Amino acid sequence: MTTTRTWFITGGTPGGFGIAFAEAALETGDQVVLTARRPAELEAWAQIYGDRVLVVALDVTDGDQVRDAVRAAEKRFGGIDVLVNNAGRGWYGSIEGMDGSRVREMFELNFFALLSVVRAALPGMRARGSGWIVNMSSVAGLQAVTGFGYYSATKFAVEAVTAALREEVAPLGINVLAVEPGAFRTRAYAGFAGDPVDEAIGAYTPLLEEVRAAMVAQDGKQPGDPRRGARAVIAAMAEEPPPRRLVLGGDGFNAAVAALQDTLADIRSQETRSRAADFPVATAPHS
Repeated sequence: MTTTRTWFITGGTPGGFGIAFAEAALETGDQVVLTARRPAELEAWAQIYGDRVLVVALDVTDGDQVRDAVRAAEKRFGGIDVLVNNAGRGWYGSIEGMDGSRVREMFELNFFALLSVVRAALPGMRARGSGWIVNMSSVAGLQAVTGFGYYSATKFAVEAVTAALREEVAPLGINVLAVEPGAFRTRAYAGFAGDPVDEAIGAYTPLLEEVRAAMVAQDGKQPGDPRRGARAVIAAMAEEPPPRRLVLGGDGFNAAVAALQDTLADIRSQETRSRAADFPVATAPHS
């Protein structure tokens, strides 16, 4: 027997991972609540699926809207079985020179809003003793990207809270998965063409010009397919036991493995100094 699941997916921008997850879930016979800041963009798409889809207006940085959206999902479908925290965005800038308000704005969207949605959805999952939380991180959450240091920091934070959450809710029957995409062909890259370098410290401008140019040049040529990525996540969720994380895309996989190998080699190279920081181990006197 198969049971119809209800998915709650944030960040339903057309051409992105949100739609890809929604369509992959619908292909399996499930039903979907898809949220978006501009829900009118999804009206024609939602009509194709009839009452299996509910589109909800949601700014994930507004806690009241988050709670209302979760309640609307629970009222319509009876509960949320799979939460996909997909909403997010990245801006580039130097660590020294990026405007502080933009740093806070990025953390509000990529990290604190994710926590807000998790905390709103968890009571229902706990009551039923089951559920899935899929947090969309990034390969940048495993290896910081130069020029995107603060974006990387938000994703490192997502990685940490996802790991801790996984252990906390596992005894309650709830699974948690971190998903780390590499470069995927979504609309996110298109915005860089109209986003000029706005750097307060001129010494970093040439670096950021290169970063921006690389993002613009890559738009439309990214190797990752969001639809295949979403299906890969669903397949991973069906494994027993399921993985704790899933890197998406060949370029992402290569980058993640290389970064973790470099980190491990660096740590091991200092093992003697690391261990020397302990108090000396007392040795028993010879008889």
